Amino acid sequence: MNYPDYQPSVATDPLSDDELDALDAQLAELPADGAMNLEALDGFLTGLVVGPGLGRTLKGGDWLPLVWGGDGADGLFPFESQRQRKKVVVQVLRHLRTLDVALREHPDAWQPVVSVAEDEAAEEEWVDAGDWCTGFLQAMDLNREAWAPWLDQPALSAQFVPLLLLGGEPEERPAGATQALDDLEVRDQLSRAFFDTVLVLARPEALNG
Repeated sequence: MNYPDYQPSVATDPLSDDELDALDAQLAELPADGAMNLEALDGFLTGLVVGPGLGRTLKGGDWLPLVWGGDGADGLFPFESQRQRKKVVVQVLRHLRTLDVALREHPDAWQPVVSVAEDEAAEEEWVDAGDWCTGFLQAMDLNREAWAPWLDQPALSAQFVPLLLLGGEPEERPAGATQALDDLEVRDQLSRAFFDTVLVLARPEALNG
């Protein structure tokens, strides 16, 4: 199945809030177990943007099917029609470009799509980037070799710990980490810490340490 490649030079409008909600609903209705939700998709696309050229060098067919859990033999699975699949592809590519522009040109305005728990009485809120980090790790898994120069830098690689704790497999976490992650404040601190790392990675000079 042929898919369009990401073309950063082609301007597209950001998805509206209604379009983001509709995309989230479409992804939630797909039958594939591996289909991403909107938070995981946002993390996945962010990983493509800040990764070492990944969004610009990977073919669309190398990563787009991961969004919905893979294609079937007919190329439609899990979609009901070509039209539905095309609509999702276009929306995903639009959101990818929105993230690309934001992180490269307006990083202070970048807002990741994540869950937020609120305590209105205490006027507090806690960010939970668990699904978002899982998506980001999927982007890294597409080409671990490309990430190696960054992960080999001790100071920079240490900043990936929050990502691995929130998005990695439970059995790979250090002893006691899973219990600590039950604390909303811990998850909030880890989430915000990795978002700071994303802003570092968005700068080209990050590779040179």
